[in-house]
Amino acid sequence: MWGAGALRAHLLAARLAGVVATSREESLRSYRLFAARDPRVLIGIDPERGWGMGELIGLMAERCGVSADPGHVSGHDVIDPGLTLAALDAFAERLAEVAGRRAPVLLGTGHPHRLLGFYADLADALSAAGCAVLTPAQGLCVDITTRFGLRTYNLDYVRGVALVREPGPVSSGRATGAHTHSPLPVRVALAAAAEAGGPVPELVIGDHGWVCGAGQLGFEAIGLADTDDPALFVGEAEGVVSLVVPLDDAVRSAYYRPLTRYVLNRACLSQ
Repeated sequence: MWGAGALRAHLLAARLAGVVATSREESLRSYRLFAARDPRVLIGIDPERGWGMGELIGLMAERCGVSADPGHVSGHDVIDPGLTLAALDAFAERLAEVAGRRAPVLLGTGHPHRLLGFYADLADALSAAGCAVLTPAQGLCVDITTRFGLRTYNLDYVRGVALVREPGPVSSGRATGAHTHSPLPVRVALAAAAEAGGPVPELVIGDHGWVCGAGQLGFEAIGLADTDDPALFVGEAEGVVSLVVPLDDAVRSAYYRPLTRYVLNRACLSQ
């Protein structure tokens, strides 16, 4: 059983919070690009107003715990573990509400190498509680612009969690899918669900473009985000995204298991 004290210690030891691997330089670069409305960093969010560098740093300090000093331009970023724990509690509360209504859900990740297990365990628990874990548009192609140019991926599902893969047989090197920030996969999935005439998700759970893309389309969306992903926190501040948990989203996959146990216990869901 993982209580708040034990989980706080784990967050710090695993560097999910506290001093994290994400550098201040990376975060500031993302804030500059977001302020310039670069779509690579907007990842599906269309901000209602302009966000300057000072406002973004202030917001990220408030929501994540990073330094509010614009003169702090190097070193590692910091996430306040208290903010992470509070967001995980709210995350668990939202899961419990959805499970209580047996509402349909959609889960997807742009970080399958790290976060697939976290979301898959949530999908298993929600399914056991009677929620329909949706898998729309499985196998459809999604064209995503990357730093290497336009690439075509296939939308796939692993244990109820959406991800994208490069076309071709699933080899050991591609077994867990590709990393992406794009909102296009969730747009394709949600459009397919609507066109099929069946259920659409009452809640979308994920990261990166899965949260931002769904929230911008009017779906309730919750998820995880690092200090260099300002779009999710801006979306939360503007009411487009319902909830964001600040944490490092690229540590070893095993380090997220205690978070899963904590959230499912708080939500009174079996794992």
